[in-house]
Amino acid sequence: MKLLSPSTPTTTYLSPSAFLPRHPHGFQNPGSFGTFKLLKKERRCIRKAGPTKITAKFELKPPPYPLNALEPIMSQETFEYHWGKHHRAYVDNLNKQIDGTDLDGKSLEETIVITYNKGDILPAFNNAAQAWNHEFFWESMKPGGGGKPSGDLLKLIERDFGSFEKFLDEFRTAASTQFGSGWAWLAYKESRLDVGNAANPLRTDEDKKLVVVKTPNAVNPLVWGYYYPLLTIDVWEHAYYLDYQNRRPDYISVFIDKLVSWDAVNSRFEHAKAVIEEREREEERKREEEETSTTSEVAPEIYPDSDSD
Repeated sequence: MKLLSPSTPTTTYLSPSAFLPRHPHGFQNPGSFGTFKLLKKERRCIRKAGPTKITAKFELKPPPYPLNALEPIMSQETFEYHWGKHHRAYVDNLNKQIDGTDLDGKSLEETIVITYNKGDILPAFNNAAQAWNHEFFWESMKPGGGGKPSGDLLKLIERDFGSFEKFLDEFRTAASTQFGSGWAWLAYKESRLDVGNAANPLRTDEDKKLVVVKTPNAVNPLVWGYYYPLLTIDVWEHAYYLDYQNRRPDYISVFIDKLVSWDAVNSRFEHAKAVIEEREREEERKREEEETSTTSEVAPEIYPDSDSD
């Protein structure tokens, strides 16, 4: 489990994670939001002067199928509570929290990274992350799901876990052993250092790999940098209690066997690879420009001193 330690200075500079996932299966370019400066004490809840009417615009999106489409594995009653009440509350409360603040107008992904604040969590984080997590969770399932992936994704699973069956065992273990509320994830991880003053020399495809991670409460891999979420399961008790009571292992098993949308997972994986390749090409181009600029500089001519006048 990776948790980032709170920083101690009064001012924290956050470099948002590059290439964050965007609904439903893609990633956004982080260049549009750059680096954020948060004064940790002074700007936690700054509101702009103005009317009290809530104008923040995050919307509750429905699952990509009818609420009864996953029955009998996941009941319509579960969706009515889980999506209709819990997910709705996260979105509504987030809009109230950010309305009139510096976060108003940011994307959901930006809000998550900013309010995570390197582990020194700001008030809007839990609602922002839970709104994103649930939308990602609905997209991770489909009627008639389950089975196994194919193509490059399956090959990488077999390379990084030993076999598809061993991946399933690891995913089940992560989901079943997450103490209390939280999430289990399959993510694509870059082997890069998330620091500003270090080189990242590893460039081969072998340096990138699939990993299974688990997170407590609302935390998701977006906050760690260079993690690309591909699949998640919600192990908060409200996700399964109406259908499975306290039998979390049974819920996990039917999720894997009958609900996972490997089409969505594969689409996210392919998009992640494309975004990484685009970024690496851009980094290489900039590096070549810098080298060309350095070598093209003309060295000044040096004349030896002469004894003669």
